[in-house]
Amino acid sequence: MGEEDNVVQLGTELTVLERLVLLSILPKEGNFVTLKLVRKLRENLSFDEAEIKELNFAQDGDQVKWNEKANVTKRVNIGEKMNDLIQEALKKLDDEKKLREDHFSLYEKFVEKKQD
Repeated sequence: MGEEDNVVQLGTELTVLERLVLLSILPKEGNFVTLKLVRKLRENLSFDEAEIKELNFAQDGDQVKWNEKANVTKRVNIGEKMNDLIQEALKKLDDEKKLREDHFSLYEKFVEKKQD
C-alpha cells in the first residue's frame, strides 16, 4: 500500500471557472510525491470531450471564453495532501495581496471551510 492509498478523498463540486483557476495555481515544482499528486489532480480537473463540446471553448487573446449557459460542474476528489497544497497556494496569494475575484469561491471552499 503506497502513500497515495492512505489519502482521504474530499469530494468537491467545482464550476468551469474554478477548475480553470485551480489549474493555474497548482504548484509547478515540488518533490516527487507532490508532483505525482498534482499530475493526478490536473487530470481530474481537465475537461472531457463531451464537456469541451458543450462548453464550446474559444481563445480570445489571453482569455478563455465558453458557453456560460451550459451548467457544467464536476465533482472532483481531492486528497488531504492536495487540499493542503491548494490552501497554501491560496493563502500565499492572499498574503501577497494577489487574490483576484476569480479566486474568491475557491478561497471560500478550501481555506475558510477549514477554519470553521
